[in-house]
Amino acid sequence: MAREKSGFWVGFAVPFFYSIGWLTGRPRYQGREHLPARGGALLVGNHISHLDPIHTGTYVHSAGRVPRFLAKSSLWQVPVLGQVLRGSGQIPVYRDSADAQQSLAAGTQALADGKIVIIYPEGTITRDPDGWPMRSRTGVARMALASDVPVIPMVHWGTREVLNGYEKKFRPLPRTDVVLRAGDPVDLSAYRGRPLDAHILREVTDLIMGRVRELLAEVRDEDAPEEFYRRRPESEAGR
Repeated sequence: MAREKSGFWVGFAVPFFYSIGWLTGRPRYQGREHLPARGGALLVGNHISHLDPIHTGTYVHSAGRVPRFLAKSSLWQVPVLGQVLRGSGQIPVYRDSADAQQSLAAGTQALADGKIVIIYPEGTITRDPDGWPMRSRTGVARMALASDVPVIPMVHWGTREVLNGYEKKFRPLPRTDVVLRAGDPVDLSAYRGRPLDAHILREVTDLIMGRVRELLAEVRDEDAPEEFYRRRPESEAGR
């Protein structure tokens, strides 16, 4: 398999990501054929644990591509990690600030440059008690409609059993299956070329995350809820 050129900092991080991924579950990768071998793609995932980026990163890297994450800007201040993020071309997200739009612009440019960009539109790990996706921010719709690239839904399941961020519980043993599955690209042809407004952005966001929710229902072999969980109070800042 031809592998996308990664550079020093990705090569530096890869052994750590794979090691942590192995120590925090038995990865079960499904649907990697939906990731293009070359060219840009927007990978849209659910978010159930702080371990998700580790497993998403190895999932994408194992398919021969280099993952580029939209991640909270505070991580760039962490010693060593910040240098790795800068050196590997990750994209900081400045929430609730005038710089928020710059994050979306940087992500859109990365897609135009032929990169795989990963976004968790919920903005944080889900607060839904049963682990289903929350109502998401609409930045994912802006990026998806501004870029002529596949928009691919993907899900994680099992990472929350290992690390539950809200309950502060870490259970690496016994090792559990961690499933990552990508699905068919979302068809957004009916929305392309239309003027963007709040209604369109919300509709497209819910369409994409609805596909994520359906994919998660398949992995869990359960019926998904009809509505997205809403945080209280809900903030739509940083759309």
